[in-house]
Amino acid sequence: MNLPNPLDQYPRPPFDVDDSGDEPVMSPPPDHGEQSYQGNGRLAGRRAFITGGNSGLGRATAIAFAREGADVVFTFHSDEEGAKEALAVIEDCGVTGGMLKVDISDESECVKAIADAVETLGGLDTLVMVAGYQNNVDDILDLETDQLDLTFRTNVYSMYWLTKAALEHIPAGGSIITTSSVQANQPSPDKLDYAATKGAIVTFTKALAQQLAPRGIRVNSVAPGPFWTNLQPDSSDAESVTEFGKDSPYGRPGQPAEIAGAYVYLASTDASYTSGSTLVVSGGSPI
Repeated sequence: MNLPNPLDQYPRPPFDVDDSGDEPVMSPPPDHGEQSYQGNGRLAGRRAFITGGNSGLGRATAIAFAREGADVVFTFHSDEEGAKEALAVIEDCGVTGGMLKVDISDESECVKAIADAVETLGGLDTLVMVAGYQNNVDDILDLETDQLDLTFRTNVYSMYWLTKAALEHIPAGGSIITTSSVQANQPSPDKLDYAATKGAIVTFTKALAQQLAPRGIRVNSVAPGPFWTNLQPDSSDAESVTEFGKDSPYGRPGQPAEIAGAYVYLASTDASYTSGSTLVVSGGSPI
């Protein structure tokens, strides 16, 4: 049996990034699982709401959920083209799909998005929060309050707003999944505000898991290491990301399709006794 070797399964740096347009053009393009992810019906009948499904980890997760049989509504912020591409793949799986343009840093938009998703799906049992904001700043003296507010509203406040709205609909057996990061444990000096939000997400997950255990709702988090997504060129200059992931044990960053299964597991009944946990997917890098 020929098993996929993570050392040569995907390209290694150097990479090319053209960030002159509205959306970065990445070479090689990230693998969101359109061809590589094969489902096994593990989420058949689930109704999931996923943030950030137009690209990166959110897109890979939305596609994986659909391939596993779940109906999926996802949000996007500005990349409508990417959202339409993801939606086409989801609907091709024979499930119900939907996309919503949402600014998750706004409370009213979060609340409305949940209501719209419930209407489309006919209910809701799985909330997956993937979307986030990151903008690297080398010196705290240059970190403006406007960015601090945006980072926390997008990465932390949105979890409270979305969770509160979703809990009106999620039944016992439902699942809430957050997205933290290895930055919560090994923060980079240029990601001061971003890393702080990821630490908050880990703590939020642990506390909410205990609060919702009596209701039979599980709460877990996925903590990615270095992954090849548009978050990298969006938050850094193109030149600095050409060697992204080179220092990892596999000599490359992860591809979004390689983390989608972590979200699938946490949403599935396979994880029926898993709550309050953070599943690290870091390509061998210890945290």
